[in-house]
This record gives sequence, structure tokens and C-alpha cells, in this order.
Amino acid sequence: MSIVVTGASGQLGGLTVEALLARGVPASQIVATSRDIARIKDFADRGVVVRRADFAEPDTLAAAFEGADKLLLVSTTTVDERVANHRRAVDAAVAAGVSLVAYTSMSHAATATTVLAATHRATEEYLRERAVPAVMLRNSWYLENYTAQLPLILAGGAVAGAAGRGRISAATRADYAEAAAVVLTTDGHAGEVYELGGDEAFTLADLAAAISAATGKRITYTDLPAGELARVLAGAGLPAELAHVLVDADLGMARGELFTDSGDLRRLIGRPTTPPADAIADALR
Repeated sequence: MSIVVTGASGQLGGLTVEALLARGVPASQIVATSRDIARIKDFADRGVVVRRADFAEPDTLAAAFEGADKLLLVSTTTVDERVANHRRAVDAAVAAGVSLVAYTSMSHAATATTVLAATHRATEEYLRERAVPAVMLRNSWYLENYTAQLPLILAGGAVAGAAGRGRISAATRADYAEAAAVVLTTDGHAGEVYELGGDEAFTLADLAAAISAATGKRITYTDLPAGELARVLAGAGLPAELAHVLVDADLGMARGELFTDSGDLRRLIGRPTTPPADAIADALR
């Protein structure tokens, strides 16, 4: 019996495979899946079982999930296709007889009002409808969503957003991946809903101040109306649909929908989460 990790060519999925290996799971008991197995050749070279899985092709899922005991269902990225893709994956997990599906959901998915939250809520509901033993890993934002923008932020001297004074419990992908690995390798998680986020919540103004402190350059936070932020993002080359999703997420942040003080992430990984200042310093190296 094995642990299957979907989306292993992506950042969160790949880090989860690494976390499973670090926890001592034999490589032969880990199945890493991707639409393009060439992108996960490095795992195959290390003895991890590699299988092709495309959520739009149910036949690939049946083969990829064969013999699975536990499954990490990493949410897909294309928002308008996400729910249908996830339903096919859940159906395949049921057919494979998995004992647990760990699903990477989003903070407060049951009540949050963003476009992203709606897709996660629909997936959670489908898991319950199919009566799959499942655990919801409701991840807040990734710190990398901001550290990846550091060159642009430093060039422009500002963090731009529409989150107002909303607090964000962002954590690193590595911390979320470690939590997923813990859930996949220990017992007692079926039926649980974990609200996962970093220990140090911050506003975007706080983020700007932290970047200033790390770089010695004055960085400010510019809070924009939603429409203006959408135009800024479009002007930076983002597709209109993605710009809409990101602006919508910022408005959710303003409502507190990406804040949690549950402590679930810290408890799962058994240590404090990575501080934002450390993530910024790492990205600047």
C-alpha cells in the first residue's frame, strides 16, 4: 500500500514528496503523479514510483491511484476547471479504495466568500457526499506569493494591494507540505478540518515594513480600489481572469478570510512556523 501525491511536479506537491522522504517513508511506497512525468524524473531516479495522472482524463487516475492507501489531493490551479477536476479525482480515489484523502483546501472554505473559496467549498462538499474518509488541510496564503514579487516590489518601492488592514496568516509552502506529510504518516486525522496558517499574521503594510527592514530601502503599502488594482495587475501582464481572482482574494483578506489563529499548523509540524522575516531574508539571498 502506498501514499499518492498528486501534482508532484508543482511546488507544494514536490515539497510534500520531499517531506515524506524526510520522515522516513520508503521511496518505493510513495507515488508521485503529474500530467508530465518528465518533470518528476528526479523523483523516479531516487526510487519514488512515478505515474502519469491528468485530472481531465479519468483513465489515467485509475492507473495512478491503483493500490493507494492514502492520497494527497493537491488542488489544481485552473479555477474554472477545478471543481470538475477534483470530482474526477475523488471518484477515482473511491474506486481505488483509499483509506484517507487529504485535500489542500483554503482558509475558512465553508464560509469565505471569494471565488477561490467557492471552489474549495464545493470540493469539500463532494468529499462528504461521496463519504470518503478525508481531512481538510485549509491552507492560508503562501508567503512565496509575496517573496516571489520582491524584485518588482523593490523596483517600484511599494507593495500594492486591496487588502486594507486585513491580517493574513501566510506560511511557507514547506511548512504546509510538512503538515501534509504528518497527516499522511500518522493516524487520527480522518474527519478533521485543520485551519492552517503562520504564527505571525501580518497586514500588507506590515509586509512592506518587513521588506524595508530587510533591504534598507523604503517600501510603502499602497492600498488601491479593486478596479484600479485589477488594472495594475493587467498592466503587469497578468491575464484578466487571474487578475480578477487575485483582486478578489485581496478583498477576502480585508474581510479576514485568510487569517487564522488556530495554531493547527504549528501543532502538526511540532515547531513554530517560518517567520515572514526569515522567508524574506531567504528570498533575498
